[in-house]
Amino acid sequence: MERKKEKKIGSLLDDFVRANNLQHGLAEYRITKAWNTLLGKSVALATRSIYVKDRKLFVKIHSSVMRNELTMIKGDIVRRLNETAGAEVIDDVIIR
Repeated sequence: MERKKEKKIGSLLDDFVRANNLQHGLAEYRITKAWNTLLGKSVALATRSIYVKDRKLFVKIHSSVMRNELTMIKGDIVRRLNETAGAEVIDDVIIR
């Protein structure tokens, strides 16, 4: 049997994501996973929960000192996370 129209698995997955309109959800997932990588091990250990809702990233941090430091660099965090996701996914970071 001869193979025709071979495609790489990456392009098939991209087609599936586009066909099922999953781009936004996938970008949100990338942002939540990038949090630990971009902000480092100490922030990752202090992070208790993280999720995206209404274009805002909600992060619960148990260290008040770290919460204050992250609040001061929110704009930079938003920019870096959106760059990592490859799209403008979030507008703000809410740190609690």
